[in-house]
Amino acid sequence: MIAAARHLPFEHIPCFAHSLQRSITVSLQNSLFGNVLAKCRKVVGHFKHSPANAAELDQKQIEHGQKKESLVQDVPTRWNSTLAMIQSIRRNEQPLRDVLSTHTKIAMPTTAEMDKLHRLEMLLEPCRYVTELLGGEKYVSCSVALPALCHVSRVMESSDEDPAYVNTFKATFRKDLETRKENPNIVYLKIATALDPRFKDLKCLPRAERSEVWASVREHVVVAEKPVEEKTSEPPKKKLTLLANSSESDSEQEDDSIENNVRRYRAEPTISSDSCPLEWWSKHAHSHSMLAPYAQKYLGTPATPVPCERLFSLAGHIVQKKRASLSSENVNNLVCLSNWLTGYVYCFFYQTA
Repeated sequence: MIAAARHLPFEHIPCFAHSLQRSITVSLQNSLFGNVLAKCRKVVGHFKHSPANAAELDQKQIEHGQKKESLVQDVPTRWNSTLAMIQSIRRNEQPLRDVLSTHTKIAMPTTAEMDKLHRLEMLLEPCRYVTELLGGEKYVSCSVALPALCHVSRVMESSDEDPAYVNTFKATFRKDLETRKENPNIVYLKIATALDPRFKDLKCLPRAERSEVWASVREHVVVAEKPVEEKTSEPPKKKLTLLANSSESDSEQEDDSIENNVRRYRAEPTISSDSCPLEWWSKHAHSHSMLAPYAQKYLGTPATPVPCERLFSLAGHIVQKKRASLSSENVNNLVCLSNWLTGYVYCFFYQTA
């Protein structure tokens, strides 16, 4: 997929939610949480593979005044499933102990291991929040990627109060995440963050990189403007020599206009995190006319292909062996109908000036 993206005439941005989950997987493999997670998988499998054991757990949940719920099994390809498994076991700790007290083959995690699970839950909860934030469909997500990853990186800072195994997990996580952030297209995300009125102060980046980001904004606007002028007017070569004398003043005027747009935009106050940046740009497009089209372009880019993958999964549930004779038109109609009924929007519309 990455090789194919290189040949497309579009900017390719990696899925940062997937990168985050890969960092979690690497950190768990190189941590001391492996034994307790393996024990949790055996506990969950004991109730998943036997309806009688599941019914016994339901009865114990009712006796303890809890809501009946099934345990969650973690799956390597299902994001945040490890966190969901830990949470389900911790919520049902006492019913599980009561049921497993009569089973000698399945051991419930000890008190010390339950403390480990609690610490791991605290480590994985910010990652779950960021993953769901980046996979949203009804709000701008591209410009949120770098601030979100910065938040996760700060949460994963080592502390003297944490045990050694927690600091090991944090160090491995931060190291792996930094290597995944070293991508040439990280410039695209930096520009998107700068053009978002909520994060234009660029606090998620080191101070030394902030001036470089604004220089990239000016450069991208200039580069994007030049092809339009070249296509609209193609003067003869003799006339090009006559225009050479005035080219410097024209370019200076253009640079000044871009510089003024950037300066005025940076002077604008930031907006609240709940505000929509695209609505802000639609209201201020007249005062920042040169930046507004590129803000719509960069902010309209999703941070992950998760919404598209949800659509693929939906189509996979519709097209099954028993419905293999569906025409492509009916498949599209059923997908759209299911899409509308569930309230999701899977199509992104890009409007440029």
